[in-house]
Amino acid sequence: MSETEIRDDRAAGRLEAFGEGEVVGHIEYFVLDSPARALVPVHTIVEPAHEGKGIAGSLARELYGLAEREGIPVAPLCPYVVKWAERHPEEAPAADPELLRAAKQWLAAHPGRF
Repeated sequence: MSETEIRDDRAAGRLEAFGEGEVVGHIEYFVLDSPARALVPVHTIVEPAHEGKGIAGSLARELYGLAEREGIPVAPLCPYVVKWAERHPEEAPAADPELLRAAKQWLAAHPGRF
């Protein structure tokens, strides 16, 4: 992936990849506050014209990097991020099952959010 910048828009709950002057992909996420603070990715989307360029992987890697810098875990619900984490256990520590349950409960309680 060349000349792509990744930015965190925490207020919107989006980690966005910018390239060629536009958003070329993003991860939608929320911040879980209980039972512990965690980043919870829900969807990964790459624009069709930019698929196959490593953008989704770069977004997942940055999400885990962001979480590490903040000292909080990731509780992935996004199927892509789950698979990425399985392939990169050295960069993506396994999520605590209790956090995953809490994240699923939060998502179920906020059906219109994602």
